[in-house]
Amino acid sequence: MTIAGWPRRIGALFIDWFIALLSAAAITGSGITDSGDASPFWPLGAFFVEVSLVTGLLGYSIGKRVMSIKIIREDGSPIGFPRAVLRTALVCLVFPALINTDQQRGLQDVAAGTMVVRS
Repeated sequence: MTIAGWPRRIGALFIDWFIALLSAAAITGSGITDSGDASPFWPLGAFFVEVSLVTGLLGYSIGKRVMSIKIIREDGSPIGFPRAVLRTALVCLVFPALINTDQQRGLQDVAAGTMVVRS
């Protein structure tokens, strides 16, 4: 297992965020760049739901699949839904994802007992 590097992770995050923006725009009927009367938290909520569900079920989000990375538990087993929810909630807070260990694991991965590897 090779730990995924930052370029792949950032690319996956941008893809997932763009999908969340499109989903929020479709749900609220507003444009991607202007929220209109919709809450500015719609994209964040869409990101949380989409990434949590898909990662919990498959071990990767759409962006991670495109960038050829996946999330696994420290022992190599599938991440599972509860860990995916915890990890995604911490990513939504942003700050935990900015702090990394010497093993290139963010605080969200340490708290969830996961790691991001190349697939």
